[in-house]
Amino acid sequence: MQLTSEQPQSLPILGLAVDILPDYTQWLAAQIAQNEGLHVVTLNAEMTMQARENPELAQIIQEAGLVIPDGAGVVMHFRLRGRKIDRCPGIEMAEALLQASEQNNWSFFFYGGAPGVTEQAAQKWQQQQPTINIAGTQNGYISGEELDDFCQTLKQLQPQVIFVGLGVPRQEFWIAKHRHLCPHAIWVGVGGSFDIWAETKTRAPKWLCDNNLEWVYRLYQEPWRWRRMLALPQFAWCSLMDTLSK
Repeated sequence: MQLTSEQPQSLPILGLAVDILPDYTQWLAAQIAQNEGLHVVTLNAEMTMQARENPELAQIIQEAGLVIPDGAGVVMHFRLRGRKIDRCPGIEMAEALLQASEQNNWSFFFYGGAPGVTEQAAQKWQQQQPTINIAGTQNGYISGEELDDFCQTLKQLQPQVIFVGLGVPRQEFWIAKHRHLCPHAIWVGVGGSFDIWAETKTRAPKWLCDNNLEWVYRLYQEPWRWRRMLALPQFAWCSLMDTLSK
C-alpha cells in the first residue's frame, strides 16, 4: 500500500467538523507506520445531535485525530451546501484496515459486544485471512477487577489498531479515558460491527445502503431504537436552518 502524507480537509458541521480524504485507509496506514496514535470518530447524524446536548462528547469529537463522514445525514448536510462528499461507513473503513493488514502485519484488538460475539467476530476474520494478527478479544460486559486486568493486558500487548464496539457515546468516552494505555495505537469506535462480523446480525442490503436508507433496516432489526431515531429529523431541521443562515 502506498502511504500518503496528505492532510485531511476539515469541513464544519453544526459546531463539529469532519475530515475529508480521498483514501482514509492509506492515511491511517501512514499514521501507523509513524507510530502516530489517534482516536477515529465515525460521525453520523445521531452522534452529532448527541454532541449538541453533551459538551463532553462534543469536546471528544473535536479533539479526535480523525472524524470520518459515516452517516448519510452528514453527507446530505454538505450536499445542501453544494458540496459533494462521499460517505465512509465506519464498518467499511474498519474492514479495509483489516484487509490491508495482510501486507502490513498490523496487530489488532477487538473490545466490546456481548459475550462470545467479539471472539466469534475475530474467528471469522481469522478464517478469511489466516495471517491476520488479532492480538486478543474482550467482550464489553466487564467491570471492576476484570476491567483492571483487561486494561493491563492492553498495556502489555500494545496492539496497533484497537476496535471498540460499545455503542455511541459510551465507546467515545471509553476511548478518550483509556487512550493513554496504548498511546501509539489507532483507536476506532466501531459500534455494532462485531455483530455483523460474527453474523449474529446482518447489515442492510446494498440497495438500501446506496440510497442512504441503512437506518430503516437498523430500525427494523432493533425497533427499540425508535427513540434514538428521532435525532434524524432533528438533525435534518438543524442542518437546513444552519444552511439557510449562511
